[in-house]
Amino acid sequence: MDAERRIAELEAEVAAKDVRIAEQDAIIAAQAARIAELEHRVEALMRQVAELTERLGRNSGNSNRPPSSDPPGSREGRKGKPSTGRRRGGQPGHRGSRRAQLPVERVDDVVDFFPEHCEHCSESLPAIPDANAKRYQFTELPAFEPHTTEYRRHGVACPRCAAKTWAPYDPDKIPSSAFGPRLMSAVALLSGVYHLGRRKAVELLADLVGVRISLGSVSAVEARVSEAVAPVVEEACEHVNNAAVKYTDGTSWLQAGVMLSVWTLATACATVFKIVANGRADTLKPLYGKLRGILISDRATALKFWAMERRQICWAHLLRKFVSFVERDGPAGPFGRELLQYTGILFEYWTDYREGRLSREALRTWMAPVRTQFEALLERAVAAGLRDLSGSCADILEHRAALWTFVDREGVEPTNNHAERELRAFVLWRKRSFGTQSERGNRFAERLMTIAHTARKQGKNVLELLTACCVARLDGGPHPSLFEHPRAAA
Repeated sequence: MDAERRIAELEAEVAAKDVRIAEQDAIIAAQAARIAELEHRVEALMRQVAELTERLGRNSGNSNRPPSSDPPGSREGRKGKPSTGRRRGGQPGHRGSRRAQLPVERVDDVVDFFPEHCEHCSESLPAIPDANAKRYQFTELPAFEPHTTEYRRHGVACPRCAAKTWAPYDPDKIPSSAFGPRLMSAVALLSGVYHLGRRKAVELLADLVGVRISLGSVSAVEARVSEAVAPVVEEACEHVNNAAVKYTDGTSWLQAGVMLSVWTLATACATVFKIVANGRADTLKPLYGKLRGILISDRATALKFWAMERRQICWAHLLRKFVSFVERDGPAGPFGRELLQYTGILFEYWTDYREGRLSREALRTWMAPVRTQFEALLERAVAAGLRDLSGSCADILEHRAALWTFVDREGVEPTNNHAERELRAFVLWRKRSFGTQSERGNRFAERLMTIAHTARKQGKNVLELLTACCVARLDGGPHPSLFEHPRAAA
């Protein structure tokens, strides 16, 4: 009996120990699960910290952000050109640049000075004009006085029946607007091209030319000028859509606080701006007409409707992406540095070609091994499976047919800098004014900017062109052309 009792006690102890062991195993399993959960959270937080750190370090040199977004002092640590030790400004022997004198036919008044006596023998000298006289010009603004014409319809009482008869209103003789074409063009120029706020435009007109105009009148004038230039803007759109080479880029725009998108389509001769609801492909595609010519752009997904064989991807964007690779910790850095080396070689060859040191055939020959090795490097980067690097390199490889168009096609640049420079004016306008308030304001902004940028490329005076558009609108005559220059007088 004692043995059986002892066995039972031992079995009970073993069972109790099994229970304690099971409890310990459950605790250990729970702790292991907790540790795994915490490790997962730490890993996620580390990724988030790395992403936020990378975002914090983004600037115009390693991303698509504009230079205006760089914080103060962000350029101080960047590598620049080595110091030459020379003082700032023009160096000895530099020709310099000076204000060119007006031609004689554009001078309003001439004051002549003649020497009275010969400096050698004191003989009196006649006042004979010298064809090589030393010229000095003094330019001053006249005191502006606006010219106002008042139209009066008189009422005359009949001497027989005393009834009063008023002169009929003739819309062909009495202007429908209180402002003339040049004044309306000047108002539109101030607000739509130089981007003065309406209140500032009103103040400037009063101070500079003595014209009194209300804020509401500024808005009404903008609408009239916008309608007057619409046919000329259509001419610019047609010209750009038919161009053999064109540049495009987009940025955000605001309408009454709602985020929209503004896009530019530019050539060497014309620039067109369009404000649209968003940057999706189905929204953008109608802006590009029949999709003719070579399109130079970044790797925006929305532009994939354009055949890759007729595109050129911007290497300046790629360079900034590779800089961001270099600035990352871990294995991404070596890939980024090697990609930057190939990009540097590419731009060196392109500079030699552009400055005439390489022929087109030599450029193709020299660029061939660069192309092969660069694409092989991208494939190795994709195979490495690195987060935030391999995916970007795979996307670049998807655009490989559009990476080298500039090598084979005349007139194609390797960067999209032209479109970025054109769009810069809209970026600064948005920062100052927070966009527009209506659809009518959008049309005014895009049309006036299209007129201004294209007219300057064509060497035309913007105010004169706007005035001609307003005159054509009022008189029903032919609209001026952005691309036709008046013939010189015989």
